[in-house]
Amino acid sequence: MSNYEKIIPIVNKITKKYDLCDHCLGRLFSKQLHLTSNKLLGKKLNQKYVKKCYVCKNLFDNLDHFLKLMLDASTDYSFKTFSVGSMIKPSIVDRDDLIRSLYKLKGIDSIKADITKELGKLYSKKTKKIIDHLDPDITFTINLKDESCELYSKSITLSGRYVKSERGFFQKQKPCKNCSGKGCRVCDFHGITEFDSIEGAISKLLFKKFGGTTTKFTWIGGEDKSSLVLGNGRPFFVKIQNPNKRNAKLSNVTIDSIKINHLKLVYKSPQKPLKFNSTISARISAESEIDSKSLKKLKVLTDSPVVIYEKSGKRSAKKIFNVKSKKHSKNMFTLIIKAEGGLPIKRFVVGDDIVPGISKILDTPCVCVEFDFLEIKV
Repeated sequence: MSNYEKIIPIVNKITKKYDLCDHCLGRLFSKQLHLTSNKLLGKKLNQKYVKKCYVCKNLFDNLDHFLKLMLDASTDYSFKTFSVGSMIKPSIVDRDDLIRSLYKLKGIDSIKADITKELGKLYSKKTKKIIDHLDPDITFTINLKDESCELYSKSITLSGRYVKSERGFFQKQKPCKNCSGKGCRVCDFHGITEFDSIEGAISKLLFKKFGGTTTKFTWIGGEDKSSLVLGNGRPFFVKIQNPNKRNAKLSNVTIDSIKINHLKLVYKSPQKPLKFNSTISARISAESEIDSKSLKKLKVLTDSPVVIYEKSGKRSAKKIFNVKSKKHSKNMFTLIIKAEGGLPIKRFVVGDDIVPGISKILDTPCVCVEFDFLEIKV
């Protein structure tokens, strides 16, 4: 006896008691018979006209309506792959479970899985997009209870560098006061309402090119509002949430005095802090008069790492590879150092829980008037 012949008695028992559409009937046996189309199998098994399906209440006859919702939702998005999820009424699931339980039918796709599969096939046929359940570009969530469709676009990540040739720009942008940066109607779901910082300038550029809601930055170090970032600039990574586009022509751009270079799409932001070295020029004012001989004492900084003590109790060490100094006046000089990234320059000059500090070595209180980044290497 073939597998098909074996299922006929069970099919007859089910259809005698319940009216099932071709999809719902075929789904109960398609895996057992190693068939891919529930509808075609159901059509073959059904021996009577079914006005209203006991399980889905003819939901499968209405899939074109949900397909239109998906097409409308994705109009402004460019992508290659997609997946479909759904939310259905618990009563439909209960009726489906009841039949499977009554007739001891195991290893069967749920009606929810069947609906999402059918919608995926319809959308793919209409748009030529590829179904990808593992890592889709966009994901549709169809709510069959209130007949709505939500679309989520997988984030994209870019890397780049910025050069800051004018003082007065903060690196980070203040978040929207209304939502604390989460995204709301007040900030057009960007998480920020102003674009007058490095973060703001880059975000504005990327929103224009890719669309999206919020941006999340990973900075390779930071600087003061009054600091310049010169040379090749400071590296950064930025994740764009819910982008409309996944590719765009990227070129070097200058916004005010901020130059954004080397923008490119990358797989993801670094999972661990990247090690980097910075060449820094610091303009320092000393309380007492400084002579050239005293400045030579600063060469000791290359002998052993500088130890940084944090208020939290944490301790870290930063190597200084090279030290140069230039005297400008009795109390003013410039210090150029190449050091491991993350050295807090102003604290280092004062000697605020940093050993050794500039003030300690020169034996006079010193303050950093301003400091600039000449080069940053990762």
